[in-house]
Amino acid sequence: LEGFIMAKGKIRRMFPGGNTSYGFFSYYDYILPQDEAERIFCIKGGPGVGKSTFMKKIGEQFLDMGYDVEFMHCSSDSDSIDGVVIPAKKTALLDGTAPHVVDPKNPGVVDEIIHLGDFWDEDGIRKNKDKIIKGNMEVKENFKRAYRYIKAAYLIYEDSSEMVRKYTDISKINKISQEFINIIFNDIEISDRVGRERKLFASAITPKGLVNYLSTVLDTDKIYCVSGKPGTGTEVFLEKIKTAATERGFDVESFYCALDPFKLEHLIIRELNISFTTSNEYHFADVEFEECIDFDEFTNKSFINELVLEENKQNFGFLLGTGIKNIVRAKSIHDDIEAYYAPNMDFEAVKLCMESTMAKIT
Repeated sequence: LEGFIMAKGKIRRMFPGGNTSYGFFSYYDYILPQDEAERIFCIKGGPGVGKSTFMKKIGEQFLDMGYDVEFMHCSSDSDSIDGVVIPAKKTALLDGTAPHVVDPKNPGVVDEIIHLGDFWDEDGIRKNKDKIIKGNMEVKENFKRAYRYIKAAYLIYEDSSEMVRKYTDISKINKISQEFINIIFNDIEISDRVGRERKLFASAITPKGLVNYLSTVLDTDKIYCVSGKPGTGTEVFLEKIKTAATERGFDVESFYCALDPFKLEHLIIRELNISFTTSNEYHFADVEFEECIDFDEFTNKSFINELVLEENKQNFGFLLGTGIKNIVRAKSIHDDIEAYYAPNMDFEAVKLCMESTMAKIT
């Protein structure tokens, strides 16, 4: 139709991996499960060869065609992309290099490797061999140091959590959890099918500090907010809702804490068009809430030493900040390494490869 402009697709942004108290933690296997995928492209090649741009441009083309697209951001450089998912096409493109090594699980059936190293001038790159090796070693050392500081920060965080948890009334959390389960699921029976859980991160510890994309992730009509200090049991509430959903056969999207990858912070039940998000001083979703539940109300504040909590907060900030400084250093060195690869790439050939990949998806 002449003059008809196709509406652009919707973008959701998230992190498939993170710099956590456990070191680099990956939920890459949950990006697009093998049995659900039509195609998964594993993009290989060194830094600066154009992997992120390759994936981003394909994602943008599908957005222009009206498809919804998920951009999987890199926790070590939140402006960079580690993956792109086109849900309607059941297709994903993933950066398959360290630290999140992705290799084909079912080559020729689902997975395909695209090696951008096929388009570089090896002789040109080898001229900088010693600098590249030294740089890679320095990047690793800075990340090791960063993870030690992040782990130390987490121990302080847990000290505060334990103090609050000790004086929190778990029976009230159990009660409000059951009330919400009754409201949300009404008379829906336990299903013969157990719902699937997709695990990812909505926020990450990055060179830019704490970064989150909650406003793009929480895209349901109803969004409930839970707030409270660490230790007030917000994650207990969310786990109970998650269990109730999967027991009734509903698939869920679970988004875990950037610091503790086993602590549930955000939950989406797509079939019911409902989301739950944790709001605190480290992340807040700029969206409209159906209702907010303050879990601080379940804590006996008279027993909590606020001075200790404030001291812990200061120490936590210092340790986490020092960890982030080391991630910044690692990124700076990584950028230097990219400069040894980029001038030796045939980006015209990379562009042709991108176009042929695009043709395979469409």
